[in-house]
Amino acid sequence: MCVAAIAWRADPRWLLVAIGNRDEFQARPAAPLARWADGRVIAGRDLEAGGTWLGVSEGRLGLVTNLRTPGYPKSELASRGALVTDWLRGQAPAPQPAMNPFNLWLADRQSLRVVTNQPQWEELELGRGIHGLSNGAHRDRWFKTARLETALGDWLERGEGAGPLFAALRDETPETTDPEDAYSSVFIRNPAYGTRCSTVVLVDAEGRGLITERSFDPAGAQSGEVTLEFSWSAQAE
Repeated sequence: MCVAAIAWRADPRWLLVAIGNRDEFQARPAAPLARWADGRVIAGRDLEAGGTWLGVSEGRLGLVTNLRTPGYPKSELASRGALVTDWLRGQAPAPQPAMNPFNLWLADRQSLRVVTNQPQWEELELGRGIHGLSNGAHRDRWFKTARLETALGDWLERGEGAGPLFAALRDETPETTDPEDAYSSVFIRNPAYGTRCSTVVLVDAEGRGLITERSFDPAGAQSGEVTLEFSWSAQAE
């Protein structure tokens, strides 16, 4: 039940501000944010399939979420994390019929696109402003998505440091008190399936980038933090 929000050219100070939580089974192995051996990709790594859920490289950002669809996921289909790593290494996405349903954000200095393969392959360019994404269709504004979009908009108005963005990603407010809404909050605290990490990506108007990831243990306590700098220089266009 991942969730993310992005401010795309929404403020003259920032080219891009992206925030998101990765929710996953606690038993699925993963490596924290790092610069990969190829020297290009900066991301966490899913150690089961080898891809990533969110990452940056010089001039690019990619983020993928599962798309909840009856009958899926199917274990025999290709990993969706490869969509992000391919993009960060310079490859444009191509229609993937044998892949579980997904939502995908692809950003560079010129554009932000959302890509999905359900009900068919579709790419849509997004305009300036704040956009949200979770595990529903791109146009579905879930409770948690709306809360994260609102928090990001408030942050842009106040112009504070990254602290309030991480506070927004720790929001455990459910949509209702109904037990069925246990996964409706931005941050999910659950020993079997919950929020594994929170990430904040900042790229200013000059292309100076900073990505920070906070990881959490199965009890929801912070277990690590990594911050790395990167550049979206004009040469990356």
